Parts: sequence; structure tokens; C-alpha cells
Amino acid sequence: ETSGAVTKRILVTGGSGLVGKALEKVVADGEGQADEEWIFVSSRDADLTNAAETKALFEQHRPTHVIHLAAMVGGLFKNIRYNLDFWRRNIHINDNVLHSAYETGVQKVVSCLSTCIFPDKTTYPIDESMIHNGPPHSSNFGYSYAKRMIDIQNRAYFEQHGCRFTAVIPTNVFGPHDNFNIQDGHVLPGLIHKAYLAKEAGTALTVWGTGKPRRQFIYSLDLARLFLWVLREYEEIEPIILSVGEEDEVSIKEAAEAIVEAMDFRGELLFDTTKADGQFKKTASNSKLRHYLPSFQFTPFRQAVKETCAWFSTNYANARK
Repeated sequence: ETSGAVTKRILVTGGSGLVGKALEKVVADGEGQADEEWIFVSSRDADLTNAAETKALFEQHRPTHVIHLAAMVGGLFKNIRYNLDFWRRNIHINDNVLHSAYETGVQKVVSCLSTCIFPDKTTYPIDESMIHNGPPHSSNFGYSYAKRMIDIQNRAYFEQHGCRFTAVIPTNVFGPHDNFNIQDGHVLPGLIHKAYLAKEAGTALTVWGTGKPRRQFIYSLDLARLFLWVLREYEEIEPIILSVGEEDEVSIKEAAEAIVEAMDFRGELLFDTTKADGQFKKTASNSKLRHYLPSFQFTPFRQAVKETCAWFSTNYANARK
């Protein structure tokens, strides 16, 4: 840009979360552009389940672009208990954000879906065309249907009003600033916290389930860099899966072993097979992403785990847990 004038005001909802913090870091580390002003907001700034508060937030900041990350989220065991809450809160948040964006003339919204929204009974790998092909896994149907409805709403805003509202579908995200809660968090941060405690106490590290399920993990900083590309370059309304390749899928056992190595944990690694495994796999194709970005470099899994473990150990007192 020749002029340093700000032409993009980018509002990030869920700005204090895992992906929001990663975006903030990559922008601060030089990936931002001169014509961009970044505004990160969290639930402290507005209750997005409230339409009036959401509208007021948009009136206050007048964004030209929105990255919509805010959601009620949780791991397998929290989802099983609160399907209604996951449905209602996310439906309200998404409707309020998208409608406020429409009403205030936002040029582009990029929302964040999840691979857990895909049909439970499916062929693999899953691709972008398969989102609505059947019911999601029964464990988190409330969250899954609420997230699927973003895709429906994006399409409707485009057809009726010409809005450039789109969405990305990341696989399992992890990194600094994650929720490391053992009961309600996701598998990787939960295991990192458990490994930290087991090392402190000199006890065994117990993984819930068999360790056999397989997942594609994406480092939050890699995801943040891809979000910048989607915001600036990706013109489709149809969503795009943001993921490492199918060949980079790892088992929960392998993930646990990477954490053990990163934490220099010397104790025993056990698997509690009385606990539920969840879905065995959700393998997603990143061929659409590779079509656009053939040379994008993902951080190697073990390196990303090392960096995340180091961050958690350093920030243990203040980390969400």
C-alpha cells in the first residue's frame, strides 16, 4: 500500500480465545498490513447472545470486516450434558453477529465452524460439500447444528442481500491460550494439563479412552495465518476446510506421547478404557485449501506441541484451566 490510510477495520469476536489470541499474535508479529486496523473483543465487551448489545458493539466500532470466532464451546463430556445450551447460545450469537454485520454494512464476515459438525455416518475423507448430508454425532448435536446454520445463513444473506459472508472449518485447533480444563476442555489441552499435574505429583498420566481415535490437529498460529488469507483473498461463500493433510492425522496415543516428550514426563502412561472414545475419526480433506495454497507450510506437530506445553508451563497461574 502506498498510502498508510486505514481502509479495513477488522472486528474479531471471541478475541480472547484460542484462535483470537493467535490472530492477535500473528498480526502483532508483522503479518498485519498497513491498511488494517484490528479490534479484538471478548464477552467482557458485549454479550453477543443479546441482540441490542451486539448491535451497539457494531455501531461503536463500525467494522468493514469481521472474523467471527465467538461461541459457546467445550469438549465431549460438556457437550453431552448441555446440548440445549450449546444450541440456543450459539444460535443467538451467530444470528446477532451476522445480522448486525448486515445492518451496519460490513463488507465481509468470516465465521468459524468445526469438523465435528459433519455427518456422523459418512465416507472419508470429508469435504466441504458434505456438511449437510446427514445428522451429526449425537454427543454434540446442539453445537453441531448451530454451527451448520451459519453456512445456511451465509448462503441466505448472499442470495437475498449479496453479502460476502463465508466460513472456515478448522480441524482440532490447539495452542497457547487454549482452555486447559480437564473436565470440559478438548483432548490435547486436557492432556497437557494432566501431564503437568502428573509430573508435579509424580503419578501416572491417565488418558481417557483407548488412545486409538485419530485426529487432525492444527496449530492455532498456523490457523491464524490461514484466517488472514481467507479474509484477504478467499472470495467464495462456500466454506473451506483449514487442516493439515490426511497423512498428518495422529492417534490420541501418539498425541499423548508427543506431550510426554515435550513435558519431559518420566512416569507411566495409562489408558482408562472405561471412558468414552467419541468418534473414531473425522478425517477431513484439505485439497480445496491446497488448490489455493499449494506451498503453505504447517508447523510440525511435535514442535507445535512443544511450544504449547512450554507456554502452559510458563503461564500456568493465568492459563484457563
